[in-house]
Amino acid sequence: MSLWGGRFLDESNEIFKKFNASLPFDYVLAKEDIFASIAWSKSLLEVGVLTQEEQKKIESALIFLKEEIHNNPKKILESDYEDIHSWIEANLIKKIGELGKKLHTGRSRNDQITTDLKLWCKRKIFVLLDSIINLQKNFIFVAELNYDIIMPGYTHLQRAQPITFSYWCLAYIQMLKRDASRLKDILKRLDVSPLGSGALSGTAWNINRKKLAILMGFNSETNNALDSVSDRDYVIELLSASSISMTHLSRFSEDLIFFNSSEANFIELSDSITSGSSLMPQKKNPDALELIRSKCGRVHGALVSILVILKSLPLSYNKDLQEDKEGLFDSLKTWHDSLSMASLVLKNIKLNRSSCRQAAEKGYSNATEIADYLVKKGMTFREAHNISGQLVLRAINEKKSLNDLDLSIFQKYSTLITDDIYENITLEACLEKRSSKGGVAPNEIRKQIIKEKERLNIL
Repeated sequence: MSLWGGRFLDESNEIFKKFNASLPFDYVLAKEDIFASIAWSKSLLEVGVLTQEEQKKIESALIFLKEEIHNNPKKILESDYEDIHSWIEANLIKKIGELGKKLHTGRSRNDQITTDLKLWCKRKIFVLLDSIINLQKNFIFVAELNYDIIMPGYTHLQRAQPITFSYWCLAYIQMLKRDASRLKDILKRLDVSPLGSGALSGTAWNINRKKLAILMGFNSETNNALDSVSDRDYVIELLSASSISMTHLSRFSEDLIFFNSSEANFIELSDSITSGSSLMPQKKNPDALELIRSKCGRVHGALVSILVILKSLPLSYNKDLQEDKEGLFDSLKTWHDSLSMASLVLKNIKLNRSSCRQAAEKGYSNATEIADYLVKKGMTFREAHNISGQLVLRAINEKKSLNDLDLSIFQKYSTLITDDIYENITLEACLEKRSSKGGVAPNEIRKQIIKEKERLNIL
């Protein structure tokens, strides 16, 4: 069944019908379409299109239809209707007869579909926010459990300065906080109802659109019908937010893949989220993390797709907009699945304390402390930086850590260096000195963990 047959004499080509149909993917909007249709029926009651009895009959039939779909979601796909709107309308008519044909009065699929999609997006945003919070809680749990494990921090994938694993966890918590903040911002702009916009110029019926919007749980109604039916900014924003967050998750995955490698040996991943090799029995592959890393690409692709679809698209509605859904549906599912998988990875992670510390010590990550030490003794930073670099080179040639160099060697490079150098360049000293807000000092990390626990309501 189509909703537009009166103008046409010939039947649609079967190949075109399949090409044109969106039911195979927009069927997931059934719940939202029924919800919005019930709200619309109440608006039609207020303007006299429906009687009280008719409205109740339509509402009851739609609720019954919703229960049928809930019991058998795939039932919709057994048909060959064009889209979810035509499927619901046709099945409503089957249940209550001619009365069902009144429901679409004053409404267009143009405002109907974007209303359904906005309702669906609102629901998904809250699901995603819960997943982000859950992942943050898992980061906090791991940070507390491995609070005092020192490891190297990296720049250019070179050992740079010592940090702790807790500090690394807190970095990703900050990223996730921004991800959640973006979703909340999107919700503010998304929470505006387009229903009642008609095809592009509004409805001829005196619908109270403000009341209708509130009835559906929207904060307000749109101000321009031409814009309303063609607006997909919220799709772009959601795909942008998911792309940014998936980038964060991809970086998280890459970090742990490296930490898990035999070369680093900082962590061990659980057997439950790794796999073996079909040929090499010794292998334990970080497949979960590799999949998160790669799935980032498909989400980025969906963002590029919607941007290209909307580029140069004239006002108002065009069939091109049917292509807004598959990428969005897939991306938000992928994002949600990846957040859940990241939580699962963290729940079972094990830290190798000795390997982490050895890497921090052998990487000369305390070289900056020598420069700072000399500056405190009165030397300019540039001169101190040069001497520190020479000492690193000397330690490399002698295959020693900076801590293992004899005092006499230190003093060959500067007479300002005394035996207090050793207490100033321990890994613990390196951490303690960075006590400014956001620094790696243990006390600062404790403050941040407490603050995040309070924010996340972790007892």
